[in-house]
Amino acid sequence: MSYFVYLIGSFKKGKLKTYVGYTNNLKKRLKLHNTNKGAKATRGREWIIFYQKKYKSKINAMSKEYSLKKNRKERKKIVFKFLSTNQP
Repeated sequence: MSYFVYLIGSFKKGKLKTYVGYTNNLKKRLKLHNTNKGAKATRGREWIIFYQKKYKSKINAMSKEYSLKKNRKERKKIVFKFLSTNQP
């Protein structure tokens, strides 16, 4: 089974909020976040995927999720890259 580490983002009133997680079903997890059934911190917003990476083991995915949650610089770099490549 494969696992995904993901970073999602949401803009509300001009402010960006991000969330990092891991899952074995990315589509289902994003749907849960967007229907207010995901993590408590993600409720009440419309989320889009900024970053995703596939891992072969759960332990590797959990390790990357933990490091990405703690590393604000890396998160900002991912968000900047996403926003700069997805401008109209």
